[in-house]
Amino acid sequence: MSLDVVVAHRDEGGRGWPVLWWDAGPGWRMAASSVVGGGIGERRWWLNTTVDREYHHPDPARHVREIAAGTPLRGEGVGMLTAVDVTAFCRAEDGGALVVATVGLGLPVWAAAAQRDAAGTPPAPGTINLLVVVPHPLSDAALVNAVVTATEAKTQALLRAGVDGSGTSSDAICVACPASGEPDPYGGPRSTWGSRLARAVHAAVAEGTADWLAGEGHGP
Repeated sequence: MSLDVVVAHRDEGGRGWPVLWWDAGPGWRMAASSVVGGGIGERRWWLNTTVDREYHHPDPARHVREIAAGTPLRGEGVGMLTAVDVTAFCRAEDGGALVVATVGLGLPVWAAAAQRDAAGTPPAPGTINLLVVVPHPLSDAALVNAVVTATEAKTQALLRAGVDGSGTSSDAICVACPASGEPDPYGGPRSTWGSRLARAVHAAVAEGTADWLAGEGHGP
């Protein structure tokens, strides 16, 4: 299975903005934490678009749908936003599990931080958005477990790179699998597909983190 990701551009506010999408078509289920298409259900596409680092749209979900309407994508899908240049995406594969990641670390945080730090200057753009695709159907429980496994692998990559945080406060993830067939009930790190997607997520996030720390992944 190949993951044909399209890089395009949209015009808004007198500027061009990059858009990244995967047109999966019918027959896919996705579990996502995104502003559009979140939850578990049948979805036909995934979209990730760059927005301004001072993004303050009053209705982000409506904005994402408007952006998707300007593409060939149709039906229900998953839409994400980031201030990172999505053309700097990283991809990885392990045993058929495929991952696309856009990595921004302008404001890494610890998930169990005692309190939010409101001091200082506005942060640079920072969001880690993940698309994880496995070619085998997963049960609802396995999809939820796969989201956990992918998140653990993401954090593992960040810690190994010396990042002071477990992620950012706006990270989003989408795990996609075929809708038909006998589903695998497991998605943990020692399951067949959980272990594969974990290694792919770790590789993609590690590459994106290295690019970010080298100053190559900043948004417009």
